[in-house]
Amino acid sequence: MFKRKFTRIIAAATLLLGASASVSAGPVLDDIAKTGELRVCFDAGYMPFEMKSKNGSFIGFDIDIGKMMAKQMGVKYVPVNTAWDGIIPTLLTGKCHMINAGMTINAKRNMRVNFAEPYIIVGQSILLSPELEGKIKSYKDLNDSKYTIATKLGTTGEQAIKRMISKAKLNVFETQSDAVLEVANGKADAFIYDMPFNAIYASQNNGKVVHLDQPFTYEPLGWAVAQGDMDMLNFLNNFLRQIKGDGSYERVYNKWFKDNSWLSQVQ
Repeated sequence: MFKRKFTRIIAAATLLLGASASVSAGPVLDDIAKTGELRVCFDAGYMPFEMKSKNGSFIGFDIDIGKMMAKQMGVKYVPVNTAWDGIIPTLLTGKCHMINAGMTINAKRNMRVNFAEPYIIVGQSILLSPELEGKIKSYKDLNDSKYTIATKLGTTGEQAIKRMISKAKLNVFETQSDAVLEVANGKADAFIYDMPFNAIYASQNNGKVVHLDQPFTYEPLGWAVAQGDMDMLNFLNNFLRQIKGDGSYERVYNKWFKDNSWLSQVQ
């Protein structure tokens, strides 16, 4: 008798657990499904990740990725433009489901939010003189006293050159615009700066510079969610693997980082 009762109790518990698992996918995913919306926080103004176009709409690399995510979820994409200094509190108070805003993953932020795997690395990249195309394939090839490198004063680019390309001659300038002109005008062999800036400049100055767009310093950007929701992190990591594997990520990347046709929408 006891054995039969125990078996029935175990069976009932199993059914309850199965029912619970079938109706709950984690608090964030459940809310997205319930409301039919994916609310995404960002701070418009970081080219080319998130910007406000001349007609008032939000455009950019992050915006397109967010819309793609919402479409695959079968829900509406809802942009939540938020001041940068309040973007994490906005997430933590539930006003958005995730941050997709070109946010660098670091220890201090990771104490407040969880990050999915990096979706893009935006460290330092290189703009080369066209004369060196094919000769210089990485920052290591520039580590020679015969080369002159320009960058902006007081930046991580300057630090990277001093640390990793110390044999080259370094010229620093007050602005990145002045520094990169040294390469375009043939007065420097290379310009080192943040990859997004270099990508945009290269697209605007085709033939004047060559962009080695693989960053040689590690500055990862990641999607952030509230701590404790492993289901949402699992979803984001799998979504990222899928779009990188099927080519859709590359198409969006090329649109914003290797083409300049979008500039007319914001200038």
